[in-house]
This record gives sequence, structure tokens and C-alpha cells, in this order.
Amino acid sequence: MNPAPMTTVRREVTVDAPVDRAFIVFTARFGDFKPAEHNMLRVPIAETVFEPRVGGHIYDRGVDGSECRWARILAFDPPHRVVFSWDIGPQWKLETDPARTSEVEVVFVAESADRTRVQLEHRHLDRHGAGWPALSDGVADDEGWPLYLTRFAHLLTGGR
Repeated sequence: MNPAPMTTVRREVTVDAPVDRAFIVFTARFGDFKPAEHNMLRVPIAETVFEPRVGGHIYDRGVDGSECRWARILAFDPPHRVVFSWDIGPQWKLETDPARTSEVEVVFVAESADRTRVQLEHRHLDRHGAGWPALSDGVADDEGWPLYLTRFAHLLTGGR
């Protein structure tokens, strides 16, 4: 008997940075660690924008000026927490019905003055409807949230 798919994916990373800096880098420089190949536009991404306010969006802007708004900022509590929607369905296409989207909460916990634990929880994946287990597998995969968090940690230590 196979276990039931998880409707929540949890990942975390501990970084050598104060909580304020970790939060700022995660939000203001999201596009610096988001893989460029994670792209639903028809053209390469020129930039990824993370609008730092409730009601803002996370979106990719293509080299031709086109935009793909794939997340909505639901909570923005610097430097401790940010929550955004995941408006990408199981077929890796935009989902326009908010009732059929999941959400990602990222919590920043100061372990010391210069060390922060970043906890990411991608929850309510089953809201995406049929095919949601494949979406869950995709974001949990090494090329999903683990890749983002690894690249985020690398950015904080002086990487790209």
C-alpha cells in the first residue's frame, strides 16, 4: 500500500546571516536565486520582480517586456515572515482561480545574531485539483524548493 501524497512540502536551510539580511535578500533578490529555466514565458526572463507588500505580486518579465504574474503576496511581515500564493497549476500553467492555488509561507528565525533558519512551507497543494500530486513532487524535488534554498544560501555567502 502506497502512502497518501503529502499536501504540504516543508524545506529549510540555515544561513550565516542576520535575520534582517536574510529576509531582505530573499525578497529583494528573489530573482537572483530563482532559476532562469523556471520560466513560463515564451522568451527568456529579463528579471523576476518580488513586490514587497501585501497585494503585490511575484512576476517574471521577459526580454520582450511580457510578464507572467505567478504569485500574489498574501502576508509581508519583515523580517520574520512572508506568504505568497502559488498560482501555477499541475500542468505548469497559470491558475487564475484563487481557490485553486496553494500558498508558500517562508519564516525567518534568528538562531543567533549572525545565523538564521529559513523555514519554507508550501501548503494546500491539493487545492490545485486533479494532478496536484505531480505538482507536489515537482516542488519537493531537488530542482524545486531545495534548489531555490541552496541558491539563496549561496547568494548570502557571496555567490552570484
